[in-house]
Amino acid sequence: MRDIQAILTIASRDFTKLLRDRMRIIIGLIFPFVFVGVLGGSLQANLSQDAGFDFMYFVFTGVIAQTLFQSTAAGIISLIEDKENDYSQELFVAPISRQAILIGKILGETLVSYTQLIGILVMGLVFGIVFSPSELVMILVAGLLCAFLGGAFGVIIMANMNNQRSANQIFPFLLFPQFFLSGVFTPIKELPPYLFILSRIAPMTYAVDFLRSIYYAGKPEYDKVVLHSTSYNLSAIIIFSLIFISLGTYLFIKNERNK
Repeated sequence: MRDIQAILTIASRDFTKLLRDRMRIIIGLIFPFVFVGVLGGSLQANLSQDAGFDFMYFVFTGVIAQTLFQSTAAGIISLIEDKENDYSQELFVAPISRQAILIGKILGETLVSYTQLIGILVMGLVFGIVFSPSELVMILVAGLLCAFLGGAFGVIIMANMNNQRSANQIFPFLLFPQFFLSGVFTPIKELPPYLFILSRIAPMTYAVDFLRSIYYAGKPEYDKVVLHSTSYNLSAIIIFSLIFISLGTYLFIKNERNK
């Protein structure tokens, strides 16, 4: 019961921090505007006719998955800052398990990512991107797995970082290439061998493809934009998440005990 209360407290704390961080909210809206409005609009105008599908919806669904994955992962990385902050050190001396801390962070950052997603969906209306109620529900439900995979990815990265400076240097290097390797902006069915291998080991690939497989199910352009079946992507997400969570939690607890 104590751990459950701790999980809910940590989750609500992260959500409250977002509401007080106006700059993070603004940045969370600027990036989707650039990705969808500028990049998506450019691809739509130049390539949509030849590709045979609407690039605005292609990019928008990719950006949704990418935002949920990235926001949750980045929030978990912020746990390093919490450890270095005098006020937040109380969290690490409290009589609660380290697993509860990680679960609370993942839950809290998932709520944060969904708060940002609301702004993205509203912005999509500006660009004429409209989902039916059933499509929107399916996207929101599928997005939970995208966020969870991002949280698991953040756990394994955070567990191997000693300080915030290292995290700020290494995390972007591990995250940003996945924007292009995972097919957020362009199809990745055909790639050179070395990029093909990198794209298939990038966890974000399966988050993006999973959400697209849900949205494009039953649509004529499905085979043009989706790499794998929904069940394949779901299996990959579960396997990646279990590996990241298990190994990351073990390393996190081990490092904390050695201090």
